[in-house]
Order: sequence, then C-alpha cells, then structure tokens
Amino acid sequence: MTGTQLAFLVVTLFTAAINVAMAVADLAGARFVLANSAQVGVPRSWLPWLAALKLAGAAGLLLGLSAPALRPLGAAAACGLVLLYLGALAFHRRARVLYNLAFPGFYLATAVASLAMAVSF
Repeated sequence: MTGTQLAFLVVTLFTAAINVAMAVADLAGARFVLANSAQVGVPRSWLPWLAALKLAGAAGLLLGLSAPALRPLGAAAACGLVLLYLGALAFHRRARVLYNLAFPGFYLATAVASLAMAVSF
C-alpha cells in the first residue's frame, strides 16, 4: 500500500467515524446538539433526518473503500457531506452564531478531503 493509498484510507475512515459519532449524538438528543440546533434555528424534528444523512454519507464512504468499482459512490457520499456541512455553516452564519463555526468547518474540511481523495484515485 502506497502512502497516498494509506492517506486515502485514513482520511475516509476518519470522516466516516466522525459522521457516525455525530449522527449518534443527533439521535440521542445530546445536550450540545440540542443547544446548538436551537441557537441556529434548526428544528428538533430535523435531527433524525440530519442523522440519517450523516449515516448515509458514512456508509457511502465505507462502501467506496470496499471496491474500486464503488469508488464513485464514495465520492458521491463525500459530496453529499460537503453539501450538508455547507448548509450547517450557512445556518450558523444566518443566525450569527459564529463562536462555534469551527465544528461544522472541521466536519466540512474532512468531507472535502475525502471527496478530493476519492476523485483523485
């Protein structure tokens, strides 16, 4: 395995893992999730749908790793996560909740890195 392949594997696995973790927090109604979503104007009823999107993105990333023929699925999943986190940043900006932009920004960066690596192979 080359260094580039290892980086692709690590970045993609990390992106999938943090999205699963955030989906679990959304579904569990973690205090920080509820507080943040209320601040930025995301209805509580959206949380299961957002969790489903994160889980679908993570599953797509993992499937994209499983076989070269499925790599486009991984790229599509990464693209979906990029759009999800761009939306999160837009909600933060619209609500002027800027003190914690680093969190959706970080998740966006991992999705962008996964997308870039998926399309480069």
